[in-house]
Amino acid sequence: MPSETLHPHRLGYRMPAEWEPHAATWLAWPHNANTWPDQLPQVQAIYVALIEALQAGETVHVLVNDADMAAHVQAMLEQQGILAPQVVMHTYPTVDAWLRDSGPIFVTSASRPTAPLAAVDWQYTAWGGKYPEMFPDNAIPQYVAAKLNLTRFEPGMVLEGGSIDVNGLGTCLTTEQCLLNPNRNPHLQRTDIERYLNDYLGVRHTIWLGEGIAGDDTDGHIDDIARFVGPKTVVCALTDDPHDVNYAVLQDNYRRLQAAQDQDGQPLEVIPLPMPGLVGPVEEPLPASYANFYIGNHVVLVPVYDHRNDAAALHILRRLFPTRRVLGISCEPLVWGLGAIHCITQQQPQ
Repeated sequence: MPSETLHPHRLGYRMPAEWEPHAATWLAWPHNANTWPDQLPQVQAIYVALIEALQAGETVHVLVNDADMAAHVQAMLEQQGILAPQVVMHTYPTVDAWLRDSGPIFVTSASRPTAPLAAVDWQYTAWGGKYPEMFPDNAIPQYVAAKLNLTRFEPGMVLEGGSIDVNGLGTCLTTEQCLLNPNRNPHLQRTDIERYLNDYLGVRHTIWLGEGIAGDDTDGHIDDIARFVGPKTVVCALTDDPHDVNYAVLQDNYRRLQAAQDQDGQPLEVIPLPMPGLVGPVEEPLPASYANFYIGNHVVLVPVYDHRNDAAALHILRRLFPTRRVLGISCEPLVWGLGAIHCITQQQPQ
């Protein structure tokens, strides 16, 4: 049921960091041939690899369009020896698979033991109205909240999950290019947006970076450029090649992070994360980034691109997540749809 009487933050809710314990991960099975005209079978194989890695540590919920799709997915999973108990399929039709943006953002409250989990249902407009055919996916949070019998909060503001990243203690990373874009909430100023983040996610300090990487049709989602990996630690996508199309943008974001503070006024530790170089055609590069990883209970799933920097990126993330298995997943077929692993996952915290 939707709730409009009190904001989640006033009720004690907050958005946890991604590394905090999950009950589950939510996915929507990829089926849209318009998104992946030539790569759909390879993308589905990537999903099987993700499910296989995640299900050992948490439940994986998968939205499928109908019974035929469910049978197809089940057959692919069984072929890999993946059994049903940890993988739950839900018959619910989706237009596309970008659940980070179209799905709910879950919030938790330690002070509400009878209702420790709730869902925030932001407005999803397919990245500023770029793809009207995807608008029906705006209803996904209603389904998920009802299925889990959760209170659903409706801010009425356009926001995608990939546009923010939090440390769980009150600090949020985002970009001016996305959240201040007039194609999202033209009636809201920076301070208005910060108030919404506070009211609905418990964010009390927002760090604004500048722009995202080339080829990103989301208008600069943060999950391709900078991610919290600890309460005061951020990895930042960076290149030292001045001829790289992303050089100036990433250097600017790195400088902003070096000057930034957390919610308590403490400096951040900022760790450069290399970029994979050019993926896709020179004239239209794909938004490939190692920062688009997903932190599961037992694993960190990292997109790799058969590039010499793959090993360096994995080494950095393995050092930062010593208690989790850091697994590289070859994602060039996936990124032809203009997103990677973080874009297709949504964590359900405990």
